[in-house]
Amino acid sequence: MIDIGQGPPLILIPGLQGRWEWMRPAVTALARSFRVISFTLAGDWGSGTRFDSRLGFDNFVVQIDRIFEDTGITAADLCGVSYGGLIAMRYAALRPDRVRHLVLASALPPDYEADERYQFYRRAPTLLLPLFALTAAQRGTAEIKAALPTVRERLRMVPQAVRVLSAPVWPRHMRRRMELIPTMDFRADVRHVRAPALAITGEDDLDQTVPPHLTRRYLDWLPGARHVVLERTGHMGTITRPEAFAAVVQEFVSRTAPGPLAASSSTWSEASASRSARKVS
Repeated sequence: MIDIGQGPPLILIPGLQGRWEWMRPAVTALARSFRVISFTLAGDWGSGTRFDSRLGFDNFVVQIDRIFEDTGITAADLCGVSYGGLIAMRYAALRPDRVRHLVLASALPPDYEADERYQFYRRAPTLLLPLFALTAAQRGTAEIKAALPTVRERLRMVPQAVRVLSAPVWPRHMRRRMELIPTMDFRADVRHVRAPALAITGEDDLDQTVPPHLTRRYLDWLPGARHVVLERTGHMGTITRPEAFAAVVQEFVSRTAPGPLAASSSTWSEASASRSARKVS
């Protein structure tokens, strides 16, 4: 677990790969406005938490419960990235008094169904990991070019590559996490969310991992949920444009009082959502 920064507490939940270290750029940027707490998902090396098969998906709920207990905080903003969006949403449904705001970044929707790409890799996740890494890099090429248009800017990805190598993924754990999804009724959970919610996506043609139209489904499931498009990003906005990402989150939290959801949904452009985001674009 990492606990840095000062300000209102924000719990940042990693994606399918399970490692908070992969989100270090976002952690650093968010820590300028928040007390950021993040962690590695249960079962992985470095998490300090054994995966209990009896708990299934709720291993992750228990992890967040322990964060509250260990830190002494009573309520926090919750931000889930990709697969972590489902974890954040379920926690907000189960523990509404603890969640002040809910941020869903390129998040899988409550009615998500695995696609053919996953069905291919699930057969031999460890053996196929090199191919998975290669295709993931190919999918991200257009986004990196858009978010980091100069060679100097792209050099920022070198430290990220080092972080990825120093915090390796466990392919079998990733498969297990995916196989937990159909065991849950997330569509029932989402109806119990009471925190103000923000869905953040990249541009439609740049996110080929979780297409933005999937994350936008939260606008139907959560009346009053807001939507921001983080321009020039796809699925990696927390890494490629962390300052802009953090500015959007900070703006949403500061301008939206915690409490019952509003009556209608709305979509913001990045420019209208955050003056600070424009400064770092």
